[in-house]
Amino acid sequence: MGINRRFAVIEALLAVVVWGASFVATKVALQYTSPDVVVWLRFTMGVVILGIAVLVRGKFALPDKWDWLYFALLGFLGITFHQWLQSNGLVTAQATTTAWIVATTPIFMALLGWLALKEKLSWLQVGGIFLSTIGVLLVVTRGDLSQLMGGKFGTVGEFLILISAPNWAVFSILSRRGLKKYPATLMMFYVMAFGWFFSSTIFFSQGGIGQIGKIPWDGWVGIAFLGVFCSGLAYIFWYDALQALPAAQTGAFLYLEPVATLIVAALILGEHLFLAAMIGGALILAGVWLVNRKNAGWKIKDTALPD
Repeated sequence: MGINRRFAVIEALLAVVVWGASFVATKVALQYTSPDVVVWLRFTMGVVILGIAVLVRGKFALPDKWDWLYFALLGFLGITFHQWLQSNGLVTAQATTTAWIVATTPIFMALLGWLALKEKLSWLQVGGIFLSTIGVLLVVTRGDLSQLMGGKFGTVGEFLILISAPNWAVFSILSRRGLKKYPATLMMFYVMAFGWFFSSTIFFSQGGIGQIGKIPWDGWVGIAFLGVFCSGLAYIFWYDALQALPAAQTGAFLYLEPVATLIVAALILGEHLFLAAMIGGALILAGVWLVNRKNAGWKIKDTALPD
């Protein structure tokens, strides 16, 4: 039986709000432990929840022979490397700044499509890319573009976050083949399982097991939110919404993600709202909207998941 459209809208909205709050939860957890521990615990919980969802929905199946390597590659790019960039980046980057930068992912998808897949870019899309670029510069320099003349570009963390955006674009484009062949939840389970396995090698080699007992209750709240909601339930909600709603309509909810981060970061972390960041964020969203106007369907659907 199909999912009720109204319920699908609620699921999409919940998923986006949860992902928006994920940057804040990561910042909270990083106050008490290392990025490697946060990532490992998060995806340990996420893999279990997705695995249960796959079994309950009767979607379990083993991948074809060569798809094991394909899922391993996606797991490394989309989970291990991507989360290493974001969790380490959030050590020094603000949650709000991170959300605005991550919102540029569709821009990098358009550029990769143009460079690697020979897809055409209209002048409107080029204008959108330019707008988003200016927006990112405003966000990371807090409006002081003269920093660029001196060779400065935000913090090290903001640079790592900026790398994560094109990395997710690569992951999303590579995911297109798998999403045509496998149910989305099953595919994400295998991708997350491989990512968790690779992250485990880092976790145990760095002595992460010894840090777990030192995490206080509020650190565990942040980690549990990341694992149960961000890497588990939100993935299920998002794919349910994609099955019941047009891809472009579902993808429109992604514009709310940085706004959710902005509100939650102000309430929980006390992050200040800079006028330059607000203007830069508006330019980023306007640019992404212009880029997604053409062929919005596959671009939004195949971004897989924003965090």
